[in-house]
Amino acid sequence: MIVAGRPFASLADLFAARVAASPGARAYTGHDGRTWRDYTWQEAGAAVEEIAAALAASGLRRGDRIGICAYNAPHWVFCDMAALSLGLVVVPLFYNDRPDNIAYSLTDAGVRWLFTDRAPSPEILACGLDGIVGLKEMRGVVAFAHWLAAAPGPRPAPVAVGREDLATIVYTSGTTGRPKGVMLSHGNVLANIEGLLDAIPEVAAGRHRFLSFLPLSHMLERTVGEYVAIAMGAHTVFSRGITELGADLQAARPTILVSVPKIFERSYARLQDELQGAPRRWRWVTRAAELGFKVHQRRASWGTALKAFCYNLTVGRAVRRRLGGRLRYVFIGGAPASESLLGFFSGLGLHFLQGYGLTETAPVISCNRYADRDLASVGRPLDNVQVRIVKEEICVKGPNVMAGYWNRPEASAEVLDADGFFHTGDLGRLTAGLLYVTGRAKDIIVLSSGEKVAPADVERAILADTAFEQALVVGEGRGDLALLAVSAIDNERILRDRANAQLGNFPGYTRIRRVLRVAGPWTTENGYLTPTLKVRRQWIEARYAAAIEALYKDRDEGKRPS
Repeated sequence: MIVAGRPFASLADLFAARVAASPGARAYTGHDGRTWRDYTWQEAGAAVEEIAAALAASGLRRGDRIGICAYNAPHWVFCDMAALSLGLVVVPLFYNDRPDNIAYSLTDAGVRWLFTDRAPSPEILACGLDGIVGLKEMRGVVAFAHWLAAAPGPRPAPVAVGREDLATIVYTSGTTGRPKGVMLSHGNVLANIEGLLDAIPEVAAGRHRFLSFLPLSHMLERTVGEYVAIAMGAHTVFSRGITELGADLQAARPTILVSVPKIFERSYARLQDELQGAPRRWRWVTRAAELGFKVHQRRASWGTALKAFCYNLTVGRAVRRRLGGRLRYVFIGGAPASESLLGFFSGLGLHFLQGYGLTETAPVISCNRYADRDLASVGRPLDNVQVRIVKEEICVKGPNVMAGYWNRPEASAEVLDADGFFHTGDLGRLTAGLLYVTGRAKDIIVLSSGEKVAPADVERAILADTAFEQALVVGEGRGDLALLAVSAIDNERILRDRANAQLGNFPGYTRIRRVLRVAGPWTTENGYLTPTLKVRRQWIEARYAAAIEALYKDRDEGKRPS
């Protein structure tokens, strides 16, 4: 049930209202390395008060910045809410980011205090922090329990925090250059929560369990997986990590998941690989998805609906069982998702609420409604968000739009115009009230013929073939497109043919003419992906510049590159 009392003055007020409304209900479940532990809302509230008292006793005052660099866990939320209740500004950091990026963000934001669950790197130790608290036992930092015990004190005096006060500085991962700190107020985030809850009343009114696995430093997970869950009074289980996600889905049996498309792309590829030797069973699965999707789109006759129901009881249920058996709703965003992928899983009984947004918009701009959705779109703008298209670019205005970038007035002025619209850098169109994202302005490839290609769309289609682990399309200013492919197949001609087999519905100029098989995988650790798993396109092109040049030169001369 949605907590009563909005509009709230701050995120801390939202949390306090939930604790008062549902003291005995389960709020959080986390794994301490040995076993799962539950917290009621009352216990969560007591933990937040204890941490707030220790923060105040440590000399932190309103407006000071504290960092959190840790895996998702109940204490991530407790530290967040405790800091916000004191008017502190939370700087979430990606635990899988490079140490130099983390150190840059800490220094740029002027962070005084850091909560972490890993040993700090030399770069972080050199930042001159006032204190580092280990959420897990580790050498070289103060243990969380010892910090609490050493800084006892009464409940700190109430701090009047308003919607206009700065709540968080979130550093965008960025595919090039240093990250920028996005300044979001309590009001920015609260407005986004309110707009999203108004858009999905059928979902928000139910009793739900979330499984949280996307990093809480990612604004999609933080707004939806943390704050919306608080507003809904949902029970949140924190996954132990991406490698344990399958087991945690079975243990938690969530009804709601906040996800990025890559998770379902992997699930689809794994299912396809498992049934590769059983073509009849694969046909059952695809048939079940096709029939279910017709019902989902309200295009089915009574006979088709009956067949879909029967398939759903057998095949659909078996697939959903892999996801815990109770999953109903998936909030999906962070990257474009293919219509065919969403259609496949929708046909098997999942309800995708695909959305679109950016960190700078706290983050949701639009989302598909439960009863009004087109899987090719990213839904209708939230009621409190205004969207207009300017020269194909998506521009946004509303109470969820950031105040600007921390310490970067010039960068802020580049994206916030005089009318208060934020220029997203994404290309799109509005059709019958639905928003369609068509590409990223900076990523558009312009061929020498003048044809424009959105590489992400081409790459997404190619990756539907499990022969490709990762893919990147290049060709700016060239006569045709080339593909950088991470694949187990060591034959570039076969890779080219298989890539083009996925592009049958694309214009002819998007055909792949050249393939360069490269070493992989591309990961955050080796610098090829951002912490949010986006490909660092320009960095990769620079890394392989000589090989790409040779690929075009040799093929133009009719030679095969060595």
